[in-house]
Amino acid sequence: MDIRIERTSRPKEKPDWNNLSFGRYYTDHMFVADYTEGSGWQDSRVVPYAPLSLDPAAMVFHYAMELFEGMKAYAAKDGRILLFRPLENARRLNSSAARICMPNFPENDFLEALKTFVKIEQDWVPRVPDTSLYLRPFMIATEPHLGVRASKLFQLLIIASPVGAYYPEGLNPVKIYLEDEYVRAVRGGTGFTKCGGNYAASLVAQRKAEKLGFTQVLWLDGVEKKYIEEVGTMNVMFQIGDEVITPELGDSILPGVTRSSVLELLRSWNVRVSERRISIDELYSAARSGALRESFGTGTAAVISPIGAFSINDELLSVSDGGIGPLSRKLYDTLTGIQWGSLPDPFGWTCEVSG
Repeated sequence: MDIRIERTSRPKEKPDWNNLSFGRYYTDHMFVADYTEGSGWQDSRVVPYAPLSLDPAAMVFHYAMELFEGMKAYAAKDGRILLFRPLENARRLNSSAARICMPNFPENDFLEALKTFVKIEQDWVPRVPDTSLYLRPFMIATEPHLGVRASKLFQLLIIASPVGAYYPEGLNPVKIYLEDEYVRAVRGGTGFTKCGGNYAASLVAQRKAEKLGFTQVLWLDGVEKKYIEEVGTMNVMFQIGDEVITPELGDSILPGVTRSSVLELLRSWNVRVSERRISIDELYSAARSGALRESFGTGTAAVISPIGAFSINDELLSVSDGGIGPLSRKLYDTLTGIQWGSLPDPFGWTCEVSG
């Protein structure tokens, strides 16, 4: 893939690396590629970060034809810059694209685009502990057309933001609100894709939870409102007794890259793992009896987010005495150690960006 590079003549001032929060700052450049039906992808380029110019009738605005990915670049102490399982993001992007009638973007081209872009933006990869460069690849339908059909024109873009912790709590446990009024996704829908519509549908419940003093929402299935699916921005896992249980994947649950990595780690440690349906009644009983030893969310943004308490049946139930459990801590330390290159990578998960 030929990538044209146009460097900015006006570099931005770097932020305070010790005060980044999440999603506030953006780097100097962005990657862009155009797609035309019948001609494929063309004009791949890295250009100065700038507002997009789109026709008001662009189909992304009217029919929500868009998708995105989330991943990070990490600065190792030895100076290397590492990506974490980028081909898994490429595969998930294409899985989302197939469901939303958007074009496939070749995996090798995706990886080349990422590496080229991150290499240009390498001075934006923060070196402060627990920080990284968040990468946001996304695809939008750009054809101006007011009529419900698949678009014939698309753009794939990658932007980047240096970030710190996703949640204000950092690694401290969060409180989760059980949502039993609204649903996020249903079987046969787009819940397994990473498209903005899924997140838009979650906002009303997220706002309700925040007003009640909770950090995130625990979603139930959209049919029976009985089985746990995921947390608003994360997959979710529960250690009940000596078993770690996570909802099995399906049409309504996002197949998280961090989720997959955690399951591989747990199995390599000979921890008993089950991917199955788990009802809210089972979770409630385990929490009341003390069998629920730990619970945590998994995702790119937060990596591992311990859950300290659930609101279930109008009752606030504490998990692991409200603190960080040993398994959550071990998973976080191991995953971030691999991601930042400070621990061995026996799985071959990291991918170095050439200097």
